[in-house]
Amino acid sequence: MLNLLRTRKPKAKCNGASRREFLQVGTLGMLGLTLPDLLRLRAASAATTPEGKPKKKKSIILLFLDGGASQHETFDPKMDCPKEYRSIFGTVKTKLPGIHFGSHFPKMARLADKMSIVRSFTHGDGDHGGATHWVKTGYPWPPQFLGKAPVIPQQAPSIGSVAARYFGATNPTNGVPTYVRVLSNHGGYPGDDGAWLGGAYAPLRCGIKRSSNMLSDLALRVDESRLSDRTALLRSLDKFDRKFDQTGVMTGLDEFQQQAINVMRGDAKKAFDLSQEDQSTRDLYGPGLGEELLLARRLCEAGAGFVTLNNGYWDHHGGIIPGINQLCPPLDHVVDAYIQDATRRGIMDDILLVITGEFGRTPRINGGPGRDHWAPTNCIVFIGGGMKMGVVVGETDSKAAYVTNRPVTVQDYMATLLHVMGVDLSVQYVDPNGRPRYMVEDGKPIEELV
Repeated sequence: MLNLLRTRKPKAKCNGASRREFLQVGTLGMLGLTLPDLLRLRAASAATTPEGKPKKKKSIILLFLDGGASQHETFDPKMDCPKEYRSIFGTVKTKLPGIHFGSHFPKMARLADKMSIVRSFTHGDGDHGGATHWVKTGYPWPPQFLGKAPVIPQQAPSIGSVAARYFGATNPTNGVPTYVRVLSNHGGYPGDDGAWLGGAYAPLRCGIKRSSNMLSDLALRVDESRLSDRTALLRSLDKFDRKFDQTGVMTGLDEFQQQAINVMRGDAKKAFDLSQEDQSTRDLYGPGLGEELLLARRLCEAGAGFVTLNNGYWDHHGGIIPGINQLCPPLDHVVDAYIQDATRRGIMDDILLVITGEFGRTPRINGGPGRDHWAPTNCIVFIGGGMKMGVVVGETDSKAAYVTNRPVTVQDYMATLLHVMGVDLSVQYVDPNGRPRYMVEDGKPIEELV
């Protein structure tokens, strides 16, 4: 088994639910699939994938603001309303006439003509788990409870899994997965997996963390302390390659095990290797979130179709002042870096960067000080992907509490992302009950942007 695994103590979110974080190339999530198993599933499912699909021309990076960022402190500040509602930090003028962002986004404000903002993203679930499921799959999610323990299975396939099912889960020329999830310190709630589409279309999970490593036979384990040292990791992988070559073990592997090794040895391995980037580009992005976004860009250039980054934790019931001070500047920086980099490389139209979270925050500041969960109003930022830029879609009322003009539903959002990737919105797949199901039931792409 080729196993790249990280475990850590679960961390409770605001509702007390436990989040498990893990990095796996060999073992994938609750399904317990090894990478060879995953490749077998993908090969078995190839016969049922419709032939003649158009080649994927555009990729999507979803930068998910895990926990739910405040619309007031980010992209809908409402400085004309009373003090207990408006942005705590004030605003900054953008390049778009009459449009302001929260004051922590000066770089994004200067680049506002290179992005589009939806201020009227709305749904009806104020629970982290339900809202995350809704935004990442396009469908609501009724939690189930057995006694005191919540049972929260994913009910619908993620948008990334739909793309993997439509285009094929792996690029046949270089082994780069269609769908990748980059893990950080925040594991997130259910919503990223293939659900009833099957484990073949789950994301390949990878991450950037420090770890110490141990190498033995076919197992490569990377613990938490040295994983972000990519040089050491790749050196270990090179030794891993030589060990196989010297012992002849690779000749005994079946086709799918060989493919699993190739993911870490061939072109796919290069896509995951940030040392392939020149130092000036790595310095431009910076550490942490910057490294994750740079990795996502590299994966998309190499053929990935959908890459998810979970950033946060933005759940500011209290402590919103230090929380915003900590989270907003890095986000502002990496978006600026990405736009510079993508423009220089000529790939702005090839990759769509999407920034949103599961919901917004309550209009009125509580005594924390902070803001609580609020599903009626949320924001989305779109950058590139061949979409119309410099557009602001939708309006909210004077307190950014409710949508007053041009509501954008989660189905509309899902339809927009699939449309950008070139997925036929009329496509159907058969669920476990044998019933053909549309991936998009009633959503339409946001017409102002596509």
